[in-house]
Amino acid sequence: MLRIKKLNQGPLSDETVARLFREIMSACLALERPITVSYLGPAGTFSEKAALKHFGEGAVTLPCPSIDEVYRAVESGAADFGIVPVENSTEGAVGRSLDLMPQTPLKICGEVVIRIHHHLMSKTATDLKSITRVFSHGQSLAQCHEWLNSHLPNAERVAVSSNAEAARRAGEEADSAAVAGEMAAEHYGLTILASNIEDEPNNTTRFLIVGDYEPQPSGKDKTSLVLSAKNKAGAVYEMLTPFARSGVSMTKFESRPSRVAIWEYLFFVDIEGHRSDANIAEALEQLKSIAGYVKVLGSYPQAVI
Repeated sequence: MLRIKKLNQGPLSDETVARLFREIMSACLALERPITVSYLGPAGTFSEKAALKHFGEGAVTLPCPSIDEVYRAVESGAADFGIVPVENSTEGAVGRSLDLMPQTPLKICGEVVIRIHHHLMSKTATDLKSITRVFSHGQSLAQCHEWLNSHLPNAERVAVSSNAEAARRAGEEADSAAVAGEMAAEHYGLTILASNIEDEPNNTTRFLIVGDYEPQPSGKDKTSLVLSAKNKAGAVYEMLTPFARSGVSMTKFESRPSRVAIWEYLFFVDIEGHRSDANIAEALEQLKSIAGYVKVLGSYPQAVI
């Protein structure tokens, strides 16, 4: 898709051209055998939107009740790929997605970035004055906190398991509304009363694609890995020096409890480039003798926004 966008001379936008080619590729693959993609359900979530953005409308989507089940569906062969949210620009990392990375045999083979737009929707309400209850995921309620304070100060806010569940509840209960994405409104037959109500206009979520697949270098890649430091002074600094010496740019460095021993941590790292690039291969080789634990989670093309 990066090459397609680079070659585009208009009049269509880069995003439109990329989407057209993605759908053509998806339809062609579906003639052979549709790709099945597991995602954090139910239907109508941003995870499903991310799956369709990456794989196209020709893919078969498989909703799962938890992030654990997304991984398990791919590991068991029920799905070809899985897609999990990994971080949000305002709420930070999705801990469970990261915690499962060191445990799974699956590899990260792609990423998708979705701009998150929240909408207020209802089945029965025709204006804001009649709304007495608003359903949404707790994170979405937090992301629309100021708008809700200004426009629906007296409405009860009810946190539910997902935005799609919020849309379902709003479709069943009178004088209620949901904060959710456009796909949820379409799926549950709701009317959008207010659009783009998120407080942060650049609210974005990054998703990772996992599967038993290793993409070849595309020319604009990322490599993700997980590390642990040896128990000695300066261990973290020493662990990162191979990247600096090899001129490797680091775009993410995040710690998570190891869940093996108290006060021990794993470090999740994203770097620019493919693991087969000479400078990255050199840095990874040096890292093996420095870090307490190293696992390369995958090298994959950077997201085409």
